[in-house]
Amino acid sequence: MTILLLLAAYFIGGIPFGYLLVRWRTGEDVRAKGSGNIGATNVLRSSGRMLGIATLLLDIAKGWVAVWLMARFGSGEALWTSLAGIVVILGHAFPAVLKFQGGKAVASFVGAFLYLAPLPLLAITIVFVMVVAATRFISLGSIVGAGLFPLAVWMIDHPETPVVAVAAAGGLFIIWRHKGNIDRLRAGTENVFTFGKKKTA
Repeated sequence: MTILLLLAAYFIGGIPFGYLLVRWRTGEDVRAKGSGNIGATNVLRSSGRMLGIATLLLDIAKGWVAVWLMARFGSGEALWTSLAGIVVILGHAFPAVLKFQGGKAVASFVGAFLYLAPLPLLAITIVFVMVVAATRFISLGSIVGAGLFPLAVWMIDHPETPVVAVAAAGGLFIIWRHKGNIDRLRAGTENVFTFGKKKTA
């Protein structure tokens, strides 16, 4: 049953809500727009506020649901619930239905740890908001938050080792998925955050 729930976590993570919502609403492929990412930030920039918010909430929800299913119907041990969290993140980043070309998995990461470590997640969300407000770079907020998250989990929750290990692995994975953003930040060419679809002349 536990293995089946891990497979379920992968396929739940692999539901490409950003791609599906944009395709349904506009008939376009979000991967051909903006940064080419299927995540909420690119959906918001390229297809509008409502679709961006819907994508964000659904991607968070699938992270939470995958971990909840493991906790509810699996062994309930920290090892397996933590593994479900990392698997749903991998499912979002490498979805089989899109030839393993997915998003950066920040929202699914948030959803998974909303179940596993809600208080540390709240603390890091405040850090994320502060960084984005100061710099207007969502990518930088995500990178800083992901880097500090394992420390927040350890300091606030003092959880079992698997939770800390998965928080560290997840944080490193999120940073790695932002390697292109890191290059653009260094070059001064990263997109700044605007709450809505960019207007064109």
